[in-house]
Amino acid sequence: MVAEVAVRHDVEPRALAVRTLLQLPRVAKFNGQINRRLVETELRRSAEGLRIDQRAIRELIPTDKFALRDLRFVELEAPVAEAIFSRLHYLRNARSGSLNYALVDPIHGLPVTMCSVSPLEWKRVARQVETQFGVPQANVWDVSRVYSFDVAPPNAISSLLAKVRTAIRQLDAQVDLLSTAVDPNLGFHGSSYRAANWQLWMSIQARPYLYVDRVYASPRQLLQRFETANLAELAARHGAVVEQSRARLLDSLIFCCRVRRETEQVAPDDQRRLRR
Repeated sequence: MVAEVAVRHDVEPRALAVRTLLQLPRVAKFNGQINRRLVETELRRSAEGLRIDQRAIRELIPTDKFALRDLRFVELEAPVAEAIFSRLHYLRNARSGSLNYALVDPIHGLPVTMCSVSPLEWKRVARQVETQFGVPQANVWDVSRVYSFDVAPPNAISSLLAKVRTAIRQLDAQVDLLSTAVDPNLGFHGSSYRAANWQLWMSIQARPYLYVDRVYASPRQLLQRFETANLAELAARHGAVVEQSRARLLDSLIFCCRVRRETEQVAPDDQRRLRR
């Protein structure tokens, strides 16, 4: 279904799939079931929005394919990273104050695979990392955004992550650990992180997805846009149509990578499940 709609609207299939998966919990039943007509509707809506976003930054989208060995690793300029993340990443915003890295094509210098790294702000995860693994919060940075275009070669993300680890180690900042959150509800399972020798250290309980006027919004985005993440207040003060997912969502997976030494594996029985 994704492939057919992607061709019809001339959009990237992978980006379309993730964007649609983010929307489906809004219309799913409590038991997670959803009928085909609703899926088709959300696919079409997501494709129309993605096509608009792709056209807005058309000059930044690579179209040529290159072998992994031919791509160059660079620190990406903030305006370029922000334009791509705010248009094409499924969250449709960039994390401010981030360092951005990319593998770029050797001809045009366009990013093929990219990520942003910034100090970890997730207090619940930071406390567990410090308690269980002895790494102070100030020494943990977060891979907060990753985006890879469909022309990216196999293993591009894991290669980028390995190079980012080296780059972070060479910074003056005392960064001892990189972390990231992987959301399996969107079809992510951490394969690229595992390939880059990251380890699954813990999981965190999923909370319902939030939507304003049928568009997903994270609590951070709600605070930035409306100065509140309270759903009742949003509806009363701003007249917005506010919804949240009803079906049970899978927990987010927290992968970690030590910057200066090998990252230890954590046995399943020792992987804590954090609550919100």
